[in-house]
Amino acid sequence: MTRERRRPARVVLLGHPIAHSRSPLFQNAALRAARLPLQYGTLDVPPEALPAVLRELKAEGAAGNVTIPHKEAVAEACDRLTPIAARVGAVNTFWVEDGVLWGDNTDVAGFDAAVVALGTARKDAKVLCFGAGGAAAAVCGAVEHWPGASVRLRSRSRERAERLAARFPEVARVAPSGTEAFAGATLLVNATPVGLRDDVMPCAIAEIPRDADVMDLVYRAGDTPWVRAARGAGHRAMGGREMLLQQGALAFERWFGIAPDLHVMRQALEGAE
Repeated sequence: MTRERRRPARVVLLGHPIAHSRSPLFQNAALRAARLPLQYGTLDVPPEALPAVLRELKAEGAAGNVTIPHKEAVAEACDRLTPIAARVGAVNTFWVEDGVLWGDNTDVAGFDAAVVALGTARKDAKVLCFGAGGAAAAVCGAVEHWPGASVRLRSRSRERAERLAARFPEVARVAPSGTEAFAGATLLVNATPVGLRDDVMPCAIAEIPRDADVMDLVYRAGDTPWVRAARGAGHRAMGGREMLLQQGALAFERWFGIAPDLHVMRQALEGAE
């Protein structure tokens, strides 16, 4: 017999900075639709304050999400991790059960669902991923389940990219420098914060192989300049909204044991754009 999980005392999003987040829009819409008397809020937590904040949230039985730059630090702080969170070494969803702080990663499944929505073939995909943090780890976690697929990692920190590639040796490699990094790529993924609040792009549009698709994990109303420019050049391109929604819906299900109304969540997010 399955024991019903105790409802969280509160639900929050941890990050730094956090004011740009649109997660409260769709999570609160989902809470209202499910008639759950909670309000999803945000906590802007500098890295040095994270341990104390996590202790407080654990003591009060809270649940929530985690975004940049805390995903890897929260994974280290949790008492228990789901297999996928342990595999990628990053947590974007947490809750407390019987005094135990649990961490999960719904970014992996969220990214997978977004790739399906974009229409990119996952079998034999050649992914070029910009970044080597928690979001890039989620990309690797998804790609390792795609038959014949591989991922190249391109990061400002080669050392960090090498560490991530070493955790996924069957599918991940550090990308070579220059134009070689782009050769044969079928999907380019931005897993960095680039483009969130500026017009910087992870690469020049001219560098994208002609038949490659583009996915930006950054969510920005009206899409990032990179996504808009890629579409203008004839590429299939998607911003971070679909992944944001999908990972958020899965997180909601982890907290409450019921699936949220994804249509309501999507309407709330689209209505704010």
